[in-house]
Amino acid sequence: MPTATAKVAARLAQGVTAKRAAVALLVAAYGAKKLYPVLRRQWAASDLGAGRGPGAGGEALGKWGPADDATASPPGVNRVFFVRLLRLLRMLFPGPLCRETGLLALHSAALASRTFLSVYVAQLDGRLARCIVRKNPRDFTWQLVQWLLIALPATFVNSAIRYLEGQLSLAFRGRLVDHAYRFYFEGQTYYRVSNMDGRLRNPDQSLTEDMVAFASSVAHLYSNLTKPVLDLIVTSYTLVSSARSKGAGTAWPSLIAGLVVCITAKVLRSCSPKFGQLVAEEARRKGELRYMHSRVVANSEEIAFYGGHKVELSLLQKCYRELASQINVLLLERLWYVMLEQFLMKYVWSAAGLVMVAVPIITATGYSESDTEAVKQAAQEMEEKELVSMRTEAFTTARSLLNAAADATERVISSYKEVTELAGYTARVHAMFQVFQDVKRCNFRRPGELEDKAPQTGAAMKHGVRVEGPLQIKGRVVDVEQGIICENIPIITPTGDVVVSSLNIRVEEGMHLLITGPNGCGKSSLFRILGGLWPTYEGVLYKPPPHRMFYIPQRPYMSVGTLQDQVIYPDTAEDMARKGQTAADLEQILDIVHLNYLVQREGGWDAVSDWKDVLSGGEKQRMGMARMFYHRPKYALLDECTSAVSIDVEGKIFQAAKDAGIALLSITHRPSLWKYHTHLLQFDGEGGWHFEKLDPAARLSLREEKQRLEQQLAGVPKMQQRFSELCQILGEGTAPEAGQSGPSVVRLRSELEGIKRSARCIETSLEYKRRITPPPPSVFAKKQERGPGMLPLNFVYRIPGECIFVSETKFRLVEVQGDNFAAKEGLK
Repeated sequence: MPTATAKVAARLAQGVTAKRAAVALLVAAYGAKKLYPVLRRQWAASDLGAGRGPGAGGEALGKWGPADDATASPPGVNRVFFVRLLRLLRMLFPGPLCRETGLLALHSAALASRTFLSVYVAQLDGRLARCIVRKNPRDFTWQLVQWLLIALPATFVNSAIRYLEGQLSLAFRGRLVDHAYRFYFEGQTYYRVSNMDGRLRNPDQSLTEDMVAFASSVAHLYSNLTKPVLDLIVTSYTLVSSARSKGAGTAWPSLIAGLVVCITAKVLRSCSPKFGQLVAEEARRKGELRYMHSRVVANSEEIAFYGGHKVELSLLQKCYRELASQINVLLLERLWYVMLEQFLMKYVWSAAGLVMVAVPIITATGYSESDTEAVKQAAQEMEEKELVSMRTEAFTTARSLLNAAADATERVISSYKEVTELAGYTARVHAMFQVFQDVKRCNFRRPGELEDKAPQTGAAMKHGVRVEGPLQIKGRVVDVEQGIICENIPIITPTGDVVVSSLNIRVEEGMHLLITGPNGCGKSSLFRILGGLWPTYEGVLYKPPPHRMFYIPQRPYMSVGTLQDQVIYPDTAEDMARKGQTAADLEQILDIVHLNYLVQREGGWDAVSDWKDVLSGGEKQRMGMARMFYHRPKYALLDECTSAVSIDVEGKIFQAAKDAGIALLSITHRPSLWKYHTHLLQFDGEGGWHFEKLDPAARLSLREEKQRLEQQLAGVPKMQQRFSELCQILGEGTAPEAGQSGPSVVRLRSELEGIKRSARCIETSLEYKRRITPPPPSVFAKKQERGPGMLPLNFVYRIPGECIFVSETKFRLVEVQGDNFAAKEGLK
């Protein structure tokens, strides 16, 4: 009998083999710990060589694939979500032997180890309960020692799971950052995303928080899905094997478990809120709040001068209230969903679990059908004390395993909520990469523009008309070594407003072009087209390659770095050494722009400061000109870049640039710089333009004439008021009334006639000036037929009854007779 009892006990304790599996997994984990640092260094080296290779960015962009057809669909767990996630996963796992694959394998091994350790610990709990029921302190002590020993590797595995999950999330984030930054700084995407396209309102939000949330969500979701699924498989197999070994039926418990899980999943899925859309909207509103804060930081000085803190405060409070309301909606949705989830998974499942555990124990015979007759006989004749201890062990083990299985099932079902949140992060990250790809291909979409709106074909481009729909880029840009030629080039803003319908100019070698015109006429827009920031929608643009042109804005950008870095920007110290430039060459450049004192004042070339605050406005503009002398471009695009520099220093800098062989294309309002240019491109602000050879002296004289006429015209209202007073005094030209002295009336009449002649002379001069404004050649030829009065003149002087007009070549005395001009004599 004792022998038979021992056999039964040994058969019921078949779970001891799990100890061997646990030991094997511990050995594997120890080996992985030793091999992981070596493999990590090799993966890092291989990734560094592959990621920094030539053309890496272009190949990755080419593998990105075409845009999906449902870019505007709301985030959700659907086919579009899986397509987007698959594209991003291809980015996260570029190959089967990458670092991320190794981390995923180690993470999976740790999760599997934790599952088998959980099964072994559950069996130890059952043996401890059995020893307590049997009142066997020796066996209890031994089982307790085993329980404490297994706790050491179990805690290590738990810690390793969290560590590997963090490493996997960091690796995913690093892979995303590498791809995103490469796309963002390729082909001026960083400019086009913010200025030419309206889909990404806050690219900084997408490049930071959205990618972090996506990487963490993917890594955490893998842990929350892999381990629960493995736990379900192992624990279910262990429970079924244990029940069958005791002769208990498994049909009813399995049916109950399947029915409860299916009903719970169906109810939770039907009642689950749209967490994907809620999370995506929350991320968008976080980005809006962050954007408003960045605006205040970037424009703090202007806001302080205007005293606009109340307005900015109201805008920030509005954005925060919108974010808080969205978070409240999300928390409220989670409140009712978590309540339903806990009720089903904690209480309903616990009741079902008790039934599932009780049925096999109550219906168990103590032996299976495959046992021998001796084992069956021994089980039937076993003492009640031994049966009670065995039932206690079975109940404790089954309860622990069932709790593990229930917890795993709960995490699998609860992960649906995390999957919907992942759908929101996936949509935002995928949209970011999609926009990067589109703008690199010059496929722009303006704010509020429909996704499926067809581009207009053959639409007329006129000044002041906004082109609706996507703009088709049909122009060509041809790189040439010399000259800039614009053939039928329209100037169109990113919003679709046509500034100039067609521009045709030719800037040949040796020309220095002055560009003038009112605000918003297209001066800076032309520079953006020449610099490649804006596309060429029509015509053909012949221009030098980008490295032969250098653009200097009115507010130069001061980078982070040393004083030397400010001069050579965007070059680095290595680029400077490769070009053969030395510190002595930089000192000569600073002498040209009158900044040689900076080296001593700031403490040498290696001094590091916040240069945008350290340097004054004039110093920053001269630093921008110093960069031009360092790079020595063929063409310099100067956009009001010396407005804060004194006139004498400004002239010396422009003359030095001409002496260095740099062709100047300048936007300036200072007449003192006209003499450094040879040609003029003048926009009229109404879509028209005029390109001609520049005569600085003649243009200065016309400017002085304009100023004098403006001063005279300012006195016309006073003259008109005095004229009305005189008319009232004189009774509108009637005879003087009684009591008025004759000489007073005569004096007033004489004053009135003088005012009339002065006003007539001023008005006629203004009309004449308006007529002789330099028109296009064809128009000028028609107007020239009217006589000598149409010749271009420079100075206007007024004498009583006559006006003397001094032309460029000779003097001409002209008598003013109403609106007509009559030449009286010519003076040499």
